[in-house]
Amino acid sequence: MLFQAIDDGATFTLDQRAGETDQLLVALGGGRGCVLRTEVPLAGIWIPLRGRLHLSAGGSEAQLSAGEMRVSECEAGVQAVGRGNALWMALLGGRQAWQGMLREYVDMPSPEPWLLPTNHIADRALRRRAIALARAAACGATRASAIPLLEIVLTMQAELGAAIERCPGRTYAHRRQVFLRLQRVRNYLAANCHLDLDNEALARMASYSPWHFIRAFRAAYEETPHAYLVDQRLLRARRLLHASPLAISEIATASGFESRCAFSRLFRERFGITAQALRQTSAEASRMRESRAHGHRAIFATPATIQRQLRQPQFS
Repeated sequence: MLFQAIDDGATFTLDQRAGETDQLLVALGGGRGCVLRTEVPLAGIWIPLRGRLHLSAGGSEAQLSAGEMRVSECEAGVQAVGRGNALWMALLGGRQAWQGMLREYVDMPSPEPWLLPTNHIADRALRRRAIALARAAACGATRASAIPLLEIVLTMQAELGAAIERCPGRTYAHRRQVFLRLQRVRNYLAANCHLDLDNEALARMASYSPWHFIRAFRAAYEETPHAYLVDQRLLRARRLLHASPLAISEIATASGFESRCAFSRLFRERFGITAQALRQTSAEASRMRESRAHGHRAIFATPATIQRQLRQPQFS
């Protein structure tokens, strides 16, 4: 198990050697503007522990906050940037490293053991295991120390098995390939829901005709691409209501809605509360948190200070 701490404002690049090793790498980023780049195909688990983590790859971008986790597929040219007073952890490896890990320690029942690219909720228990893994990796532990974290991730990934079974295809391997094609589009929709997207462009991403794409997507996820897009826009709007000073009409536009009336109606139907009421509730909760946290803030400047903080982790 390899370990790399990335300092405030520093950049670390994973080159060809990282893709050829059978070892997994734990990367720990702390502070504003710490950057990790991959020049070789690597898959990973990305977990913000505090602040925000901006991920970009292949023309697609996504922003994760504490409480979220991303499992990324094997690809090169990934860039991760910490935003704000960020603290985040990533578990990365090439195809050889991941397949060896999943076969040896997890007994993953698949002809090609591999984590499925998607977003998950990262609750306190998962983040605590991420911190424990970072501690172990910093002390030179073996890759077996990643098992507790992987057990949680694989439990969450089990729900995707039903979606794979619903995909068209005669064999499991074929259905899994169809699912991966659809999942790339679904992840793109989640990250770019504020854009004006049409089914023809999305179908091209999955190498389908529009008719076959909509049919396969609905079979796998039991909803249409448009329904999923609208739901992601509403989730984006809810995040902005918590974190952004924009007016509600501006948030509606920034989330991809052309009409504030349609946005307000859909938002209330989805969450059972108006956008204005949610903003007021969020502002009151934020003031209470700020009051409790006053005087207990820390700025991470060096790998040494990051590792000292790990001894007493604080989660937002």
